[in-house]
Amino acid sequence: MQQYLRIKRDHPDTLLFYRMGDFYELFFEDAEKAARLMDITLTTRGASAGQPIKMAGVPHHAVEQYLARLVKLGESVVIAEQVGDPGATKGPMERAVSRIVTPGTLTDAALLDDKADAPLLALNLHRGVLGLAWLNLANGDFRVLECDAPQLAAQFERLRPAEVLIPDGLRLPLLDQLAPSLRRLADWQFDAETARRLLTAHFGTRDLAGFGADEMPVALAAAAALFDYARATQRQALAHITALTAERDSAYLRLDAATRRNLEITETLRGEAAPTLLSLLDSCATSMGSRWLRHALHHPLRDRAAAAHRHAAVGELGEGPVELVRRVLRGVSDVERITARVALRSARPRDLSALRDSLARLAELRTALGAPQAPLLVRMLDELATPDEALDLLARAIAPEPSTVLRDGGVIATGFDADLDELRGIQTNCGAYLLELEARERERTGIANLKVEFNRVHGFYIEISAANAAKGELPDDYRRRQTLKNAERFITPELKAFEDKALSAQERALAREKLLYEGVLDALAADIPRFQRIARACALLDGLAAFAEAAARYGYAMPVFSDQPGIEIVAGRHPVVERQVENFIANDCRLDPTRRMLLITGPNMGGKSTTMRQVALIVLLAHVGCFVPATSARIGPVDAIFTRIGASDDLASGRSTFMV
Repeated sequence: MQQYLRIKRDHPDTLLFYRMGDFYELFFEDAEKAARLMDITLTTRGASAGQPIKMAGVPHHAVEQYLARLVKLGESVVIAEQVGDPGATKGPMERAVSRIVTPGTLTDAALLDDKADAPLLALNLHRGVLGLAWLNLANGDFRVLECDAPQLAAQFERLRPAEVLIPDGLRLPLLDQLAPSLRRLADWQFDAETARRLLTAHFGTRDLAGFGADEMPVALAAAAALFDYARATQRQALAHITALTAERDSAYLRLDAATRRNLEITETLRGEAAPTLLSLLDSCATSMGSRWLRHALHHPLRDRAAAAHRHAAVGELGEGPVELVRRVLRGVSDVERITARVALRSARPRDLSALRDSLARLAELRTALGAPQAPLLVRMLDELATPDEALDLLARAIAPEPSTVLRDGGVIATGFDADLDELRGIQTNCGAYLLELEARERERTGIANLKVEFNRVHGFYIEISAANAAKGELPDDYRRRQTLKNAERFITPELKAFEDKALSAQERALAREKLLYEGVLDALAADIPRFQRIARACALLDGLAAFAEAAARYGYAMPVFSDQPGIEIVAGRHPVVERQVENFIANDCRLDPTRRMLLITGPNMGGKSTTMRQVALIVLLAHVGCFVPATSARIGPVDAIFTRIGASDDLASGRSTFMV
């Protein structure tokens, strides 16, 4: 308990999972809280100050499912593992914190939503300037932004952080409503100079000018607290964070929080995942593509040239290779998140086999793309180049079907390491050796019913009947090991030597596998930036292929950008509502310098709100890089989309403001 309390003292606000044999145990108030949250049994063990110590625990092999439940409830957990050698330890086994699991620092596949990011956000406020820094630890994407304080709600709606860090002295009542998991850190941790020192040391640069972040002191102060917090939870360097992106508020069309909610981009007004714009368009073959699509829909580009490049790529994919590309992508695993786990040294054997199989498909993916003309697709051909050395290492080192966890063995491929093969050979050939020894000993002693056997209590032995043993004609090197009622058991120097070798072979093989596995992770570290480029290219290609699929299936047209102010849409439709009703009637819309406003009238459920929202969504889709639900669309300069229609419309279900 002294050891437990020492660790708990360093982590007073988190649940401590303390490894004891096959269980993670929680004590005192942690046990009461965990029993309530996870519906596990609360018991007692021992006493402290005359009172029974409350205790609750979960099996170590099932810990991930309990962690997932706690994280969804906004809780953070400290994992303390046994690190001592059981054979060499006297007294309590040494334990140390191996990882800290918080809602915003998840990397384990079992704890993450495949199709959504769970960013960690830090925010700082100084003289009306809001500084934001956010990190997606599962892929290494690290960004900063400065904006006006009133934009707080809109930024939260856009980023959807899983966990929020703020200075202890900052008081913003709105945060209590917005932040799912709020953590206050000491004010001194939010310091711009500390951020410059931390980040330049991490990136190996003289300053942050190359990232465009030097003139963002309020955001950098948030970045300092965020980076230090993330590093502390992982207990190691964050090797997969290779850049800092300075976002500008002018990079995307502005959408306030109410607009994002009313357009039902990724969530309905009732908080459901469908029917929404995302659920309609997401036919992605990979989870990386689904996450890119979710991000893209909330980040319509102000740079119309970049959006037009996406249109060109969607058009080219739709005219030819889209089905072949999607078929190949279905065999690609989540390279983005696997790369993060490789960098954090938490990758499991099946992560590496999935990475190997995904890299092996890159050549097929490039072939599927053919000889593209669209600049985006041409760039992808370079980014999808196969990292031959990494693929060769993974092919040689990792078994075709490795076990789920390293401790079970069977992870390193046969032929990769001679010492490991020898140790495995001892285990595999044990039976054959014993049969051969038995035959030799029968011939040497003349005892036909002599047996060479093994049990867990006494190890290997030669067993002969008591009658044969009584004759006293046994070889001189036979040493009695055990006497039974009707038999005697012996050991010989040769059998003893084999026993020592065989019994230690499995343990030594597992230790050797662990060493080799660590070596593979070390070797892959140099390829992390290449893996990240491959993951980004696959995600973008998958997202654009989903756009091409939607365009073909639903009859979408390529929009055209114009330098002249105005919007001209011919036969436009609401992309989501048209899939929910029969005979959706298309609508034209024309706005220009002489026609700046439209007044729409009509009866209840006549389609007024739908018409207004469909114009907003067509403009949004055009700037995301997707084709649009219309016969044609010409769109002039746009910098923001505003819409707040009805008090609680639920258009997709056919309910208007008045009906609800």
